[in-house]
Amino acid sequence: MIDRLPATPLNAVAGLLESMLDLASHALTTAPLEDEEVGEEEHRAVARSKEWFKHHEGTPFEDTVAEMGLSIEQIRNYKEPD
Repeated sequence: MIDRLPATPLNAVAGLLESMLDLASHALTTAPLEDEEVGEEEHRAVARSKEWFKHHEGTPFEDTVAEMGLSIEQIRNYKEPD
């Protein structure tokens, strides 16, 4: 469809997309890192997980996918329903 557009509307669309990207980029760069207070229990949970990973290997993503009865190709090719 883009190939069929004349240059003038195509330039307008490109300008609109660039301004949208600029707005999104600005929102991401100015957003706070954490918008909720992290509670003491969350701090303890993070500390426990860091300690666990010092002594254990994580589960490879492929293994987790397989345990769910899926394949990596299904994950890569997934499309949101309309």
